[in-house]
Amino acid sequence: MQTFRVNGYDMAYLEVGEGHLLVCVHGTLGDFRTWYSVLGPLSKSHRVISVSLRHFFPEHWDAIGDDYKMAQHVADAIAFIEQVTPGPVDLMGHSRGGHIAFRVAQARPDLLRKLVLAEPGGDLDSSLPVPEGTPAHPPLAARTARSVEMIRAGDLEGALQNFYEGIEGDGSWRRVPAAAKQQLRDNALTFLGQINEQRRPYTLADTQAIRTPTLLIGGGATTGGLSVMWRVLAGHIAGARTAVIENAGHWMFEQAPLEFGAVVDAFLAE
Repeated sequence: MQTFRVNGYDMAYLEVGEGHLLVCVHGTLGDFRTWYSVLGPLSKSHRVISVSLRHFFPEHWDAIGDDYKMAQHVADAIAFIEQVTPGPVDLMGHSRGGHIAFRVAQARPDLLRKLVLAEPGGDLDSSLPVPEGTPAHPPLAARTARSVEMIRAGDLEGALQNFYEGIEGDGSWRRVPAAAKQQLRDNALTFLGQINEQRRPYTLADTQAIRTPTLLIGGGATTGGLSVMWRVLAGHIAGARTAVIENAGHWMFEQAPLEFGAVVDAFLAE
């Protein structure tokens, strides 16, 4: 593990491999360990840096303070990439990390060569309507709020199960490997910050501002709003490519690492 001093914070990261630089940003409850399953495949042809955002493991945050904000994490990611040489870099984000990567591309396209978004999280505003006939899906924000209530009541395990099964379906928590569960437990208190992180919804103007060559990836088995979001964004980002990892859900890089790595490799090699 190494660190860069970023906006007054020691931002931890792992670095493996050689080649063009790929920076990977985790999502909710993740950290630099999120990408372990694909570090091997990706590092065969890339220099891969996997970062931990502010207040995530290896820090054990006490949920005190007001700097757990989407804007802060975007600013930290930008400052981190500015310290990495040589640039520009390829940037990949998953879920909430996909939202962060999107905002980095929107604000600082000069830092990026290519952008990979694996089921980015967030909300769509009215300028980005979902296709007619799309089933209504309960917002993940409601699941997050319920998990926060459970953590405050002392039920950390129940909070994690509630959130995870809200994405992957009932009964999915018991199938999560022990190491992956521990990673989620290590970051459970970051839920408390996410309630008030002031995340802005995606707008049509936001998507039209993305000029970095972009690949959006979805899991073939993902259900709910996350299965819709990336497709809507892809329809409005100029020249965006798409790929589906069949028989995998939201954590597709853990469930199908070789397939996921091959899709990312092919896009970055173009």
